[in-house]
Amino acid sequence: MTAPYVTSQTDNGITTIEFFHPAHNSLPSDVLANLAQSIEDAGKDEETKVIILKSGGARTFCAGASFKELVAIENKEQGLEFFSGFANVINAMRKCPKFIIGRVQGKTVGGGVGVAAATDYCFATQYAAIKLSELNIGIGPFVVGPAVERKLGLTGMSQIAINANEFYSPQWAKDNGLFAHVYESTEEMDEAVLKFAQHLATYNPDAMAEMKKMFWTGCEDWDTLLIERAKISGRLVLSEFTKETLKRFK
Repeated sequence: MTAPYVTSQTDNGITTIEFFHPAHNSLPSDVLANLAQSIEDAGKDEETKVIILKSGGARTFCAGASFKELVAIENKEQGLEFFSGFANVINAMRKCPKFIIGRVQGKTVGGGVGVAAATDYCFATQYAAIKLSELNIGIGPFVVGPAVERKLGLTGMSQIAINANEFYSPQWAKDNGLFAHVYESTEEMDEAVLKFAQHLATYNPDAMAEMKKMFWTGCEDWDTLLIERAKISGRLVLSEFTKETLKRFK
C-alpha cells in the first residue's frame, strides 16, 4: 500500500502540488498540515507563476476528513486542532498570491468539496460527483461552508449540505459555479489543465496577484471565522449522536 504523501514540483513556472492517502485520499492532520505548508511555500516562491492542485489515484479526488482521526477525538481541544487543519488549508489557498487551478478527477466528499471550492479555477471529469456528507455523522460543513458558499451561493451550499446522503453530478457543480469545465476523461482534463496553466504562467504575476485579492474581497475575517467554525465541529464530534454514528466506521 502506498504511503500518504504531499509532493510539490515546479516546472516552467507551474508548481504542481499533489496529495494522496490510501484511504480514498482522506485528509488526516499530517497531510492537511503538509498541504497548507506546500501551498504557502509555493505562494512565496518567485519561480512559481501558477499552482495546480491535484490528488493521486484514479477515481477519488478527496474523501474529506479522516474517519480514523475523527473516531479518536476525545476532547474539544483535539477536535479544534483536527478541524483547524481544514481551516489552515483553505486560508493558505485564500492568501496565496498565485492562482490555484483545481484538478478534480473523481468523487469529492466533505472537506474535499471545500478544497475544490477554494481553488481559483477548477477543472473536473464526468466522474467528479460531489457530496457534503457531514450531517450524516452528526456534524456539519462548518469549516468548509464559507468556501463552498462562496462558489455555489447560499442556496447551492445549503442544498447539498442538507441533502447529505446524495451525490450531486459534476454537471450540477458546473452549472452552480464550482467547476469551470467538465471533461469525459482524465486524459482530456489533464491536457486542458496543462494548456491553461501554461497560458497563465506567461501573464503578469502582479496583475494576477491583484486580481486574486479582488476575487477574495470580503473574506478577510476567515482567519478568525474558520477557527470559530472549527470549534463548532470539534464540539459536535464529541456528541453522543456523533460518537454512536462513528462507531460504524471503527
